[in-house]
Amino acid sequence: MEPTDETLMEAYQHGDETALAQLVRRHSGPLLGYLTRMSSNPHQAEDLFQETFVRVHRKADTFQTDRKFKPWLYTIATRLAVDELRRRKRTPPMLSMDEQTGDHHSLADRMADTAAGPADCAVAADLRARVRGALDVLSPGQRAILSLTYFEGFTYPEAARALGRSVGTIKKQMSRALRSLARALPDLAPGHATGGAA
Repeated sequence: MEPTDETLMEAYQHGDETALAQLVRRHSGPLLGYLTRMSSNPHQAEDLFQETFVRVHRKADTFQTDRKFKPWLYTIATRLAVDELRRRKRTPPMLSMDEQTGDHHSLADRMADTAAGPADCAVAADLRARVRGALDVLSPGQRAILSLTYFEGFTYPEAARALGRSVGTIKKQMSRALRSLARALPDLAPGHATGGAA
């Protein structure tokens, strides 16, 4: 039977260095995806991912093993990502979603790989650009809430714990984030295609 995250953290607190490596492997895909959505930058997401686990290592003794590990992990990752987003607002962007990565394919190219043909690629690229632009109008906090609840499957109480906010605040900010996205992407709102109310 696989050990739980909490069991692994307890083992790490007691000196088992392999436990942290197991946690990194277990959470690498979802957490890296979350940080990529938060930062809109795959290179930066990798840096944030590494820094998140550096912080996990440094703060390991503060983790309470009677609590869930995942919200604690995402709290650390979110704070780092939000700080980075705020810092980037003060400095010119250096990388974009279209910049080539080490494997010589841009993130946009890789996302388009599933499209069937040139027309589908063009539509997918246009949609990605529009969604990217829409996410960029959200505050870092709203982007975090949307990413945690929509992409990571956190419940509102779990997102509230991860972000250090009340469930009521999470619901309000989620509602505002969805309204902002609906304004930015009106043709993707529910009911648009059929002419119904959103």
